[in-house]
Amino acid sequence: MIKIDYPPYQPKIKIEDNKEIIFDEARKKWVLLTPEEWVRQNFLQYLVQVKKYPATLIAVEKEIKLADLKKRFDIVVYDAASKPWMIIECKEMNVELNKQVLDQVLRYNITMQVPYLVITNGSYCMAFQCINNELLELTALP
Repeated sequence: MIKIDYPPYQPKIKIEDNKEIIFDEARKKWVLLTPEEWVRQNFLQYLVQVKKYPATLIAVEKEIKLADLKKRFDIVVYDAASKPWMIIECKEMNVELNKQVLDQVLRYNITMQVPYLVITNGSYCMAFQCINNELLELTALP
């Protein structure tokens, strides 16, 4: 498991209709602040501020098709040629990073075919490189 050291981050949060909402800078809109959304927003800051991934190459909560099903991935990072490069699945902090979570991101990869997969619960993450249909666990994010 990879421990994440988050950068300082002051999110824009407000109350609307008695619900907390947070401004998602990637999507440029206000979204409901759920425990999973908190993880997603902090992980996005980690990607941009610490890992220096260009914000312009990151997509959040976009729809993909898996056979006849429509699903939404949490985060996809694209390479300079605009090809999907990494899929990140976010879970709230009390969710264990287990085979079920990994299977979810692997299903998304059937369609997207990226070289890197990441699962995170905010406190920790697991990263994998896909090589010849095998997963190699990484000790750090690429």
